[in-house]
Amino acid sequence: MENCWESKSALILGCGYVGSAVGEVLAKQGARVTVLTRNKERASAAEAWAAQVIQADLDSAAWHSDVDHQQDYVLNCVSSAGGGLEGYQKSYINGMNSVVRWCSGAEVGTYVYTSATSVYPQSDGERVAEDDVPADLTANGAKLREAEQIIEAQTGAWARAFILRLGAIYGPTRHHLLDALKRGETVFAGEGDFYLNYIHLDDIVQAILASFAAPKEAKGGVFNIVDGSYPTKREVVEWLAEQLGVEPPTFDPNLRTARASMRKTGSGKLPHRRVCNERFSRELDWSPSFPTFREGYARLF
Repeated sequence: MENCWESKSALILGCGYVGSAVGEVLAKQGARVTVLTRNKERASAAEAWAAQVIQADLDSAAWHSDVDHQQDYVLNCVSSAGGGLEGYQKSYINGMNSVVRWCSGAEVGTYVYTSATSVYPQSDGERVAEDDVPADLTANGAKLREAEQIIEAQTGAWARAFILRLGAIYGPTRHHLLDALKRGETVFAGEGDFYLNYIHLDDIVQAILASFAAPKEAKGGVFNIVDGSYPTKREVVEWLAEQLGVEPPTFDPNLRTARASMRKTGSGKLPHRRVCNERFSRELDWSPSFPTFREGYARLF
């Protein structure tokens, strides 16, 4: 992608794993990047590359007057403020409403929000596309969808908005299955035959930049950002174990993590679906640099 970021302004709301990666790329390409984060350590780290760093909670109004009201690009990629639905409410719902209030007096070009494929509760292995969100959602999925709907209800707050539903994120410093095997774990919680909808950090960054740089006729919308390969968890774990030269672990369906319990559907099942990425690939001519977990993990050993 050619350098179209020189002298552009970008506001990054949330300076975690994704926000920092996007902000650093933009800053290196000459954009003036403003960062908002509630985390003191991340704020300190961002000072090395951001033009302005603001430490505040997104759902407050404390930051509204500190940010330039003319922004070519805004990326909202905040994470949940702690565990449970209260954290989802604070970051995603209250935070989004705060952004909308700030935008009422701002001039924003392209707005990108990183949602998640956990809005899809389907549990029978079916393929799902962007329009396949049912009315009956999991508790956290309902919060994510509510945040998306706040964006969809806006007219005039920004020139256009992209809602990117990210799959299971992995990449440098974020590879918990590999870490577990390296620690010698022999039993994994849950079942191994569920599909994983992976996406590498580098491909997320490129998808966000593609949204920012999309031609004017691209009006935005909702898009799934996954690699489209659909391995099962067992397939990934067994391949990683083979690369490490260790015995593959077993899976215990009686063991559940707190996060997995939150993701259960009304039937008590965990989401088990193949999320399609065709819409984004078709409309923005995007394809993942890491089309399967094998290419992505190969660089992480």
